[in-house]
Amino acid sequence: MTVERRNNSYTHILKYTSLFGGVEGFIVLISIIRNKLIALILGPDGMGLMSLFNSTIKLVSDSTNFGLGMSAVRELSACYETGDRVAIQHQISVVRAWGVFTSLLGMFACVALSPVLDRWIFDWGDHSLHFALLSVIIGMAAITRVELAILKAVRKLSALAKISVYHVVGALITSIPMYYIWGETAIIPSLIVMALIQMLLTLHYSNHLYPFRISFNTALMSEGLGMIRLGIAFVLTGVIGSGADLLIRRYLNIAGSMGTVGLYNAGYMMTMTYAGIVFSSMESDYFPRLSAIKANGAALSKVVNNQIEVSLLLVAPMLVAFIVCTPILLPLLYSSEFMSIQAMVQVILLAMYMRAIKLPIAYIPLAKGNSRLYLLMEGLYYVVLVAAVIYGYRLCGLFGTGVAITLTAVFDFCLLFFFMHHTYQYQISSSVVRYALIQMPIGLLAFFLTTVDNPWIYWMVGGLLTTVSLITSMQILRRKTNLWEKLKAKLTGWLSV
Repeated sequence: MTVERRNNSYTHILKYTSLFGGVEGFIVLISIIRNKLIALILGPDGMGLMSLFNSTIKLVSDSTNFGLGMSAVRELSACYETGDRVAIQHQISVVRAWGVFTSLLGMFACVALSPVLDRWIFDWGDHSLHFALLSVIIGMAAITRVELAILKAVRKLSALAKISVYHVVGALITSIPMYYIWGETAIIPSLIVMALIQMLLTLHYSNHLYPFRISFNTALMSEGLGMIRLGIAFVLTGVIGSGADLLIRRYLNIAGSMGTVGLYNAGYMMTMTYAGIVFSSMESDYFPRLSAIKANGAALSKVVNNQIEVSLLLVAPMLVAFIVCTPILLPLLYSSEFMSIQAMVQVILLAMYMRAIKLPIAYIPLAKGNSRLYLLMEGLYYVVLVAAVIYGYRLCGLFGTGVAITLTAVFDFCLLFFFMHHTYQYQISSSVVRYALIQMPIGLLAFFLTTVDNPWIYWMVGGLLTTVSLITSMQILRRKTNLWEKLKAKLTGWLSV
């Protein structure tokens, strides 16, 4: 690969990571405002209840969607590459037919299982009606998932970004007044309204490109069986993942309280969601590009390693700043009631370094259509995660859950690298190793700094570590991309006017 092509590759990744990272940054800002208000209105108990309902939605959705969110992207992307619009339109009809079917299936399953879910998750009251009402959300989410898959496959990244922005703004405007007026009673109605907003927004953009038409017939449905067979592994993986998520929260609810679930969820969201904005472009941009690589070995490794390098360099300075500023961020993002999870949040942030490295690798079996290997990797990870989190909570409370999540991330990376190396000849580049050896020790120093009691030393050293990490990343990205030169040229043009 020439230097120019390599620079173009880095520039492309940085451009779309910045697009979705910037959009995700705005989304996170709005979400911060929304979650802050929810935390003040509902408290840890209310947030814990909402977390259990959201986990239930995810479990039932993942159990009934046949993995269409991922398998449809892969099938449609391959069709889109041919440039045959008639074939694309036909494949979209197949995908939409299965989307409506999974929507109805998910709704039926949720209503049928509502008494079982009530008895399994709660040990107080009767919440069967609440779980039955979640079926409306699951049905709309299935339609949304398929339409988003269409937009991803045809590379309509700006439309995806707009949907995300409008959805989160709509959620803020509609949900907060409902919580303020009705409190915890408004949790399910607000979730329904949010799902409706997202579905209507997605349909608006996808229908503009490919008018929404549904046709049910045996021939059309049978054409999607190959996609469904690929998606079955995604279903099983989704069930394992969302089941593990719900199992952890159920355990914390029983071993602790609803407030414990709310605290755990707040810590998890602050790290995996807020600190994970850099990874938001992967499913929309990186996965379709990776799916287009048919060869194994060097060509595959180059695409994966480039994504890892950019992700690691972008996320590292933010992680150091998050670790250092957690004592300020927790009461700012939530309330003083959530300060007990400070240590948990700081240790989970270390897991985000491993996430930056392992997430691009984890997409390899998906891009290759190797559903069994993907299922194996995800299954092993979630089994270890549940066991580790439960054991960690028994030993050290919520801080122990944070340690468990971080150690499981290290285990997952080792597992992924071993299997991807032997199956697809993936080789991690010397640049990835070098950047990791530079940035990860800075993060570890920031974590150990949290044990220092002297505020002057804490903030001075913390600021220094953040600056060193930021300058290091900026220098490397400047050298590897031409965006800096483009920015200087644009500024020069403006100044000369």
